[in-house]
Amino acid sequence: MGIYDRDYYRDSPPRGGFGMFSIVSVNGWLILLNVAVFLIDMFTRSYVRDDYGRVIGIWRPVEALGYFSKTMAIDHLQLWRFVTFQFLHANLGHIFANMLSLFLFGPIVENYLGRRRYLGFYLLCGCSGAVAYLLLLLVGVLQGANVPLVGASAGIFGVLVAGAILAPDVRIMLLFPPIPMRLKYLALILVAWAAYTAITNGNNAGGQAAHLGGAFLGFLLIRYPHSLDFLERWGGRGYRLRARRRAQVTG
Repeated sequence: MGIYDRDYYRDSPPRGGFGMFSIVSVNGWLILLNVAVFLIDMFTRSYVRDDYGRVIGIWRPVEALGYFSKTMAIDHLQLWRFVTFQFLHANLGHIFANMLSLFLFGPIVENYLGRRRYLGFYLLCGCSGAVAYLLLLLVGVLQGANVPLVGASAGIFGVLVAGAILAPDVRIMLLFPPIPMRLKYLALILVAWAAYTAITNGNNAGGQAAHLGGAFLGFLLIRYPHSLDFLERWGGRGYRLRARRRAQVTG
């Protein structure tokens, strides 16, 4: 059975696939929300100067309210940071890479899970990234309880792994180097690199630890998608109609 023959894909609007953007899709709204938060963060930041007028730092009030760290999220019980850090980005290159990935791979997973389950899937994978970050801090692999964690890439790694399971042979063109590659191989390479960097405490080890957490939960949830069915039940009439349609086909 191919991906397009499955009930979840047939019954879950909106229609689309690899590299599709729709304003009515959850994936489209996630991209727009990330860009909006980035712009607000950029235009509200200000320079911090010393007594001589020299710039010694940048104050970013939006990031200060939303970034994730062990100190702020756990020690100070600011639990909203498990979600809010997913919508913050350090710079233009950071958000561009993340939103391009979400644009390419998100529609595959949303069309399989449906809107509500996809939103839960994405946010839970992001939260799992923060949990993985905490676990590696606790076991001493990572250092720095105050180091801020920002970015959508934990959720995106969950989407990437799920997309690689659903459509493993989809070909994409890498930018650097410009070579075609199947999605399953790209996911394996990126997850392996994240594991190596996190374990060896390499560059951006905390971010790579979050990638691993998102990838791990994404793998589990896409293998057991019915674990997200409670999100569809909140949809009321739409969920009941889809369930009745499937019952008529299989009964």
